[in-house]
Amino acid sequence: MNILVTGGTGMVGSQVVRELLARGEQVQVLTRDSTKAATLPAGVKAVTGDLSKVETVNRVFKGVDGVFLINTVSPTEVYEGLLSACAIREAKVKRVVYVSVQHADGAPWLPHFGGKLGVEQALLKSGVPSTILRPNNFYQNDYWFKDVLLQHGIYPQPLGDVGLHRVDVRDIAEAAAVALTTSGHEGQTYDIVGPEAHTGESTAQAWSRGLGRPVAYGGNDLEAWEKQSLQYMPDWAVYDFKHMYAFFQAKGLKASPETIERQTRLLGHVPRSFGAFVSETAAQWR
Repeated sequence: MNILVTGGTGMVGSQVVRELLARGEQVQVLTRDSTKAATLPAGVKAVTGDLSKVETVNRVFKGVDGVFLINTVSPTEVYEGLLSACAIREAKVKRVVYVSVQHADGAPWLPHFGGKLGVEQALLKSGVPSTILRPNNFYQNDYWFKDVLLQHGIYPQPLGDVGLHRVDVRDIAEAAAVALTTSGHEGQTYDIVGPEAHTGESTAQAWSRGLGRPVAYGGNDLEAWEKQSLQYMPDWAVYDFKHMYAFFQAKGLKASPETIERQTRLLGHVPRSFGAFVSETAAQWR
């Protein structure tokens, strides 16, 4: 199959590229930055474009068999997803995998959650065989906290005390590759999660064990988090994330045993654990 991976130089998309190549598929990567073509694995074709542009969506989906569609958090996220869904339908793509978010319909007032629902429905009703992946919060988001973990011994993501079944992006990538290259997943929605729920405190403890030094949880004060984050993040992102963290603190983002079992069947292995991710990452950082 000839498969286009959007976001193919990003955290999730780059892993999807690896999984597809391992399965012998022909891969194209859509990137806004043409200079990133040099960083792609051998045999991968770089396609330059911007999913918020009509010229791009009219061009990039033609002639491909499958699409991995992921839209980064931005003020144009929903528009890019719907524009892509329309163009994918027109191009008669044979198979699509779209990355949404777990329990998006449980908090549709959150921009990052609610925006996914329209794109999900657009694809599922488009006539294009589509699979929806709904992952939890990524383990790899913790890469952003390397400096504060190593220099200050603080875990700053205000995840709260209820718990989230956070997920390794490699499991998301495997699920995407399975759905794109094997049949039986059309019209299906899969939650993609980790094997256990973690709170802010248990996350800090995991990093303390992995790094071999004390790591404290930064706490649940979202007003303080907002004030700090506005120093280096745009206000729209801080607004979205603050309300998302408030939801996590109130409700958590957990998975049922049945969800984990279904994912295990899909991937052929149990979900990767957060502890294993921390051990691997801490060793690299050292």
